[in-house]
Amino acid sequence: MNREPQQFWPSSAAVRVLITAAVLANWLPSAAAQDIRGLEVCTSEKQMDRRTGCLQANIDFLQQELTKLARQTEDKLSAADRSLAAARAEIAALKSTVEKLNSELTRIKTKVETDGKK
Repeated sequence: MNREPQQFWPSSAAVRVLITAAVLANWLPSAAAQDIRGLEVCTSEKQMDRRTGCLQANIDFLQQELTKLARQTEDKLSAADRSLAAARAEIAALKSTVEKLNSELTRIKTKVETDGKK
């Protein structure tokens, strides 16, 4: 019985995949749990009314943050809309200028052709 010798090293494609995975794992940020600044840990409270107050404070904080982020996002969208409108106006002006230059160029070409024929 002829048996092929066992291969101790994986194929080169498998090695490339492993190396790529190792490099990507080092480059990507870790997904560790992160506390949100401003939130309180309410599970340590023993009294129900204090726990409820703590949770309500967290809810209020999160609502304020959401409102602030919504306002910031709206401001960014408005700025992007204004920028887009300005760019569209500039594009329209440039198109008009190109059309004027094209008409001037055709006028000059026809003038040169008529002068050359005479």
